[in-house]
Amino acid sequence: MLTATDLTQLKSKGIQEDQILKQINNFQQGFPFMKLIRAASIDDGIISLSEERVNNYIDYYSNNLKGNQLVKFVPASGAASRMFKEFFALMQNPTEVDSCAAAVSALRNIERFSFYQELKQKMSDDGLDLINELEQSNFRVVLEYILTDRGLNYGFLPKGLLAFHQYGSECRTPVEEHLVEAANYGKSEDGIARLHFTVSPQHQQYFDELEQKVKASYQREFNVSYQISYSAQKPSTDTIAVDLENKPFRNDDGSILFRPGGHGALLENLDEIDGDLVFIKNIDNVVPDHLKSETYRYKKALGGLLLTIKNELFRLLERLDSNDPGASEEAARFLSDTLSVKPPQGTEITNEYLHSKLNRPIRVCGMVKNLGEPGGGPFWTTSPDGSTALQIVETSQVDPDDPTQQEIVKTATHFNPVDLVCSTRDYQGNKFDLLKYRDPNTGFISKKSKDGKELKALELPGLWNGSMSDWNTIFVQVPVETFNPVKTVNDLLRPEHQPES
Repeated sequence: MLTATDLTQLKSKGIQEDQILKQINNFQQGFPFMKLIRAASIDDGIISLSEERVNNYIDYYSNNLKGNQLVKFVPASGAASRMFKEFFALMQNPTEVDSCAAAVSALRNIERFSFYQELKQKMSDDGLDLINELEQSNFRVVLEYILTDRGLNYGFLPKGLLAFHQYGSECRTPVEEHLVEAANYGKSEDGIARLHFTVSPQHQQYFDELEQKVKASYQREFNVSYQISYSAQKPSTDTIAVDLENKPFRNDDGSILFRPGGHGALLENLDEIDGDLVFIKNIDNVVPDHLKSETYRYKKALGGLLLTIKNELFRLLERLDSNDPGASEEAARFLSDTLSVKPPQGTEITNEYLHSKLNRPIRVCGMVKNLGEPGGGPFWTTSPDGSTALQIVETSQVDPDDPTQQEIVKTATHFNPVDLVCSTRDYQGNKFDLLKYRDPNTGFISKKSKDGKELKALELPGLWNGSMSDWNTIFVQVPVETFNPVKTVNDLLRPEHQPES
């Protein structure tokens, strides 16, 4: 199926031939569905923290940072084009106002967007009056100034570099909001706030320019020193596209079409992060300063809970190493009661078995009450080794033809807002090889098209789904106020993204 030219193409991307053959087999066979036992809920897989416990964990976090290097890991490579889907549709068909009502509504509220003044100035420089153009329903010209390099070029830029929030005459991008967050809960004892953004190579220079422009002023304002690093999704994590007969989809020049492997590809980027506690949060889930306090509180509380669990887990592993009497019984209880791992029936619970289950990366995941937002959720599942464990599961991972499994999905009370704190070192201080703790038998297949031809695309195991499937997992309920994503431009008009009244 692969030619000599194909093999040269694979080599240039750092992709092994057996990777491609395995991916083609995944297209042919599909991925096995997850086996759900029940939805996780409060006191059954999800911890609900009282105010007292929140405060206790915040104190523990603040008092136990010594020797721990903190890192904020922010996936930020996505372009904002999907955010402006309605704008693009209206720009192409500016008379179709009924089918693009959301876009028209946004434009009628243009003064409420933080990019309003810059947009107005760009148009004024070219002799155009923004408000006048909108009053005459000249939507196309206004949208060209928003979306193309004629003006703001927001259709090309990533979300992280767009003006989201207004502060008087100034406005902030999501990248800047993450800098502010890091200064308030992600600063190590040495006074350094370390942030890592995954970016697209085509956008790297714009991130560099923003950093040079704002870094010094935020360091002065928050009395912090920033260490900001970037990485791109590796070409070796790209996945092959196939036609509807599961043969490699080829470009017009005969080369194989490869596509980015989805956010699961970022596992390799995360694996290279050198930190003791790693906070993971999406680029667009940020709010203005007057709404940040709850985020700060719960980030510190999740960090304190993780430190508590990590320290206890390390103590147990050291006791197992020394064959301390009673260690195995205590470790088995901790594995079951705290880490929610139930071994398969009949398993001999040896020190070796306990050691293998305890000595794994740890993640504490915030979960919010399900208010109808799309996204994966927390479930009790059956692992490949037959054990019962907690997992974040996407609806596409569940058999759509199994009514029992679908009924379990409907009972979910919470969903995943991508709010994680992770520990990626073992009890001896060594970094885990995170690639060893993913489930290669998970992934997503979807239908796409290119140049009018249908194709099938493959995404790698999601970063917080299959890529972390063999981690020790804790679910904690966090306030819905800490989850304010911006999926469409109209979301910026919600009160959570508007200036304080």
